Amino acid sequence: MTKPRMKNVKSGSAPQYTAMSDVYSFGDPEACLDSRLTDYVGVFSDHNGIYAPPINLQGLVKLLRVNAQHGPILGFKRNMILKWFKPNSILSNTAFKKFAYDYLWSGNAYLQIIRNKFDQIIRLKHLPALNMRYTTERGVYAQLSNRTLEPIRFNIGEVIHIKEYDPAQGIYGIPEYYGGIQSALLNEDATLFRRRYYKNGAHMGFIFSMADPNLSEEDEKMLKDAISKSKGVGNFNSLFFNFKTNGVDADKAIKITPVGDISTKDEFERIKQITLNDMLSMHRAQEALSGQRSGEKAGFGDLDKITRSYYNNEVVPLQQTMRDINLYLPAHLYIDFSIPEYSDLYPNEEAA
Repeated sequence: MTKPRMKNVKSGSAPQYTAMSDVYSFGDPEACLDSRLTDYVGVFSDHNGIYAPPINLQGLVKLLRVNAQHGPILGFKRNMILKWFKPNSILSNTAFKKFAYDYLWSGNAYLQIIRNKFDQIIRLKHLPALNMRYTTERGVYAQLSNRTLEPIRFNIGEVIHIKEYDPAQGIYGIPEYYGGIQSALLNEDATLFRRRYYKNGAHMGFIFSMADPNLSEEDEKMLKDAISKSKGVGNFNSLFFNFKTNGVDADKAIKITPVGDISTKDEFERIKQITLNDMLSMHRAQEALSGQRSGEKAGFGDLDKITRSYYNNEVVPLQQTMRDINLYLPAHLYIDFSIPEYSDLYPNEEAA
């Protein structure tokens, strides 16, 4: 905003001031990803005989850092699966942790079966879902690599693939939260807008107007300097006027008119609130357990009941999905989970 300029007036009249203003506009927010990256494009094979995923996996990875809720909620769900995982001789805690997280963020999780020279399974190795692909050769998977031009192909039956069901195709899984991506992006857009607003440093703050013909030039200069020095990153720009006219009441001699109040110009808090609720819904996450707070209630409620309900209705189904690994293993190598004492799913079993 430019400084006020004095208009040319007739000789003998009091000097008058007017304000010259510039118009500022905001650029597009630098979103983590746009809608094109999450479009469902179908499954097609390339010249290497590898099927491309129906959605952009790189976009889903970027989405993990889109705001303060989406990624941490997925981390919380992974921790809940991992919490009751029993130690296994062929699947380490670290490998299973990565496997479970891949399933949650991408709807796909992969393990490589490592065998010894006697064809016995000795280890299950985690394969990152981001780079794994299914080929046109039945039962054969490939891994994209930055070190080699050609994908690394695995033998038939060497890869365990656990996926979320997608009724549109049966090659890759789609994460359950897919329908809530736009809410996560709206949450990010609101944050970017508010952050840029404060960093812009070119907002109108207030108009400091006076009607004091007796104000000395030195005092006027001091006031202008004090106001002009208040601008900068995170602050508002303001204007100073002194209409040197007589006959003004003392209580009206100084007037401050705020024009930079942004609280009525957008619904930042409302947008953040709505999108947070959407994300809690799309993940079926309990705010009391996952570290989120919607602000709609004064407290969290009975945490014991909430924990028990969440375990029975959310954790157990995820564990049952993880148990699909056992379809590829002999019985003595099955993975399994402990049962907490508050579980009421298996009343005839002894709680771990």
